Amino acid sequence: MKPFKVALIVGSLRKESFNKKIGRAIGQFKIAGMQFDDIEIGELPLYNEDLEKDVPVAWQNFREIINPYDAVLFITPEYNRSVPAVLKNALDVGSRPYGKSVWDGKPAAIISCTPGGLGAFGANHHLRQSLVFLNMPTLQQPEAYISHAAKLFDASGDLIDTSTYDFLTSFVEKFEKWIERNVQVKKS
Repeated sequence: MKPFKVALIVGSLRKESFNKKIGRAIGQFKIAGMQFDDIEIGELPLYNEDLEKDVPVAWQNFREIINPYDAVLFITPEYNRSVPAVLKNALDVGSRPYGKSVWDGKPAAIISCTPGGLGAFGANHHLRQSLVFLNMPTLQQPEAYISHAAKLFDASGDLIDTSTYDFLTSFVEKFEKWIERNVQVKKS
């Protein structure tokens, strides 16, 4: 079986984002059954149904980019106990026009990451609610809440915390099995 193509979507715009660093670390994992590609969401115009009459090129391009992926890995910080607007906007843009969502049926997983102690728990669960509506079967276990992120990286932004590295490796391996299971269900 060819490697699963996984869209890696980070819900942070900050240049030195801990979430981007987690995504970069995962992108470097050597897991034969998975290929991760960073998907940029920061330049998407805000969703507005009025624009569906003359769809912005950026929306159309985003939808075409996401469509062929087998699965999506979301990595998100938490803003006010929810997901950042940039991530919610990407979900909305990809879900339209109604009935033609690029998310429909794609297996998903969520990693939430924060410099605080709660691991962006609120954002993780708020995102899960949206993914249920978007019909994205989402990995339930293990849950991934990365806390105290500032301590996990060196000055170059490389992940140096071995327990986090080991956890993320195991998480991604379980996500691969989740994708395989859900792709088989989708085909049957």
